[in-house]
This record gives sequence, structure tokens and C-alpha cells, in this order.
Amino acid sequence: MYGYFDYQEPLFRPPSEGRSLIFQATIGCSQNSCAFCGMYKMKRFRIRPVAELLAEINLVPLHHRPHIQRVFLADGDALVYPQAGLVTILEALAAAFPHLNRVGLYASPNSLTTKSVEELEVLRQKKVRILYFGLESGDAETLALVRKGFDPAEMLALARKAQTAGLKLSVTAILGLAGRRRSAEHAAATAAWINALSPEYFSLLTMFRRHNDAYFKTIEPLSNGEVIAEALAIVQRLHPRKTILRSNHVSNALELSGSYPKDRERIISQAEEALAAARRLPQWFHAVPDYEEELY
Repeated sequence: MYGYFDYQEPLFRPPSEGRSLIFQATIGCSQNSCAFCGMYKMKRFRIRPVAELLAEINLVPLHHRPHIQRVFLADGDALVYPQAGLVTILEALAAAFPHLNRVGLYASPNSLTTKSVEELEVLRQKKVRILYFGLESGDAETLALVRKGFDPAEMLALARKAQTAGLKLSVTAILGLAGRRRSAEHAAATAAWINALSPEYFSLLTMFRRHNDAYFKTIEPLSNGEVIAEALAIVQRLHPRKTILRSNHVSNALELSGSYPKDRERIISQAEEALAAARRLPQWFHAVPDYEEELY
């Protein structure tokens, strides 16, 4: 990750944007009401003026600019940025960085409601290539519990709008989000949602503590072994047309990667083997995952 100016911390970005130059087009998240999420609870949402972004672009040294190939626009859902201003920023990025080939953004369901297919097509023409979309769960009851603000059908329609505009989608879901009571429903419905969309990328992470203790009190958290079992239940049900699966977040006990449908059987086998190995370690199997983030 390149850095030429001060960020308003905390700053989050997807793993695949680790070598991207990051600009904070927004501070915080326009939605920021999800009960499970502690990413932006310490920030008040605001849209930064276009002039501030243009000034930051100009701070990048001239001799470094040819090395910039990817840009990530933060914070939580920069897609909510008003269209005219966002286009101006994208044009300035393309002018400043001659080898720029991709701009990525977090896109909440809320931010996708602010853009038409035609507006999204314009953004693609301006080098926006990928949107990172937090599904969290395909289960309506779980989404209501976490106060996502949208049901599965609404989110599917919004995601399809982005696909219609030619944008790639990287969708995330959270293992353990529903707790024990709805683990089976969460797994089955999430896989069904992914099958219906076939996003270019689908990533799993595991529910962990970060400014969300109140939410943990509303569920019975899964154990390490139950998290692996839930992951297995998802990958067994996945039948997308063409989707790359990633399970490489630091919170995950089980790392999975591969392409559906090509690697489906290998991925399932890997998850089955991991579950069998976990059962041979009963103390670890029954312990609740202890990963947490306390810095912010």
C-alpha cells in the first residue's frame, strides 16, 4: 500500500488492495448501523470535498506516478459519492497516473441505491472495475438481526445492477454471524444467494469482536469446529457459474481458495479434512474463536 498523505484512521481495505494507492473519498460509512460491524463506529460519516481529493492526487510525486496501477477509494462505501464529483475524481486519477488500470471501491447496498445502471456504466468507463459488497448472509432473519437494512432479494437486485453495468463484484459473507440458532439456515441461504448471482469473487471471513460486544450478547457464538462445519455447509452447496472463492481473512481458522466449478470438489475435500482434524482436537474444537481487534 502506498501512502503519501495522512489518513483519518482507522483505514480499512480489502486484502487484494494491499498494493493500491488509497484515497479516502468518504470518511466512515453512510450506513454504519449494522449491529455486527465495528469498523466505523468511531467516525461520523462525511463526504470529502472534491477539491481535497484533487489536492491529494497532486501530492503524489511525479516520479512515482508511473508506478501506480491500482487505486482504492475508501472509506466504507465511497460509491455513495455524488456522481458528478466522483467522475471528476476518477478523471483526475486517470490523468495523474498514466498506467492506472483499476479503481476499486467498497459498495454498501445503500450506496448502490444512489446509482443507476447508466451511471455505473460511466464509472466503469472511468476505470472503476471492482466493487466490494458486504452480503454478510443470504438469510433474511439473520440480516434483520444484524440490522443490515436490506433483505436478500433487495441486495440481489442491487448486485445484479452492478453486474449489468459490467462491474466485477467481490462479495463477502461472515461465518458465525447467525450464531448457533440459525447456522444451518445462514449457510444454506448464503450459498443459494451466491448461486443466484455468480459474482466474480466470493470471500468468507469469521465473526470476531471489534466494537460489537452488544451484538455478541444476542447470539450464541459458534466454536472453532462449528465455524469450520458452517464453512463446509456453504462450500458443499455452492454451484455458481464461475466464481473465485477466497477464505483468507486473518480471522479464519480455515483457509480456502479456488475457482468454482473447476475446484469445487477439492475445496469441499479440504473443508471435510479440516473438520475431521478439528474433531481430533476436542478442546480446540469446542473453544470459541478468540481473534479480536482492539486498536480502534
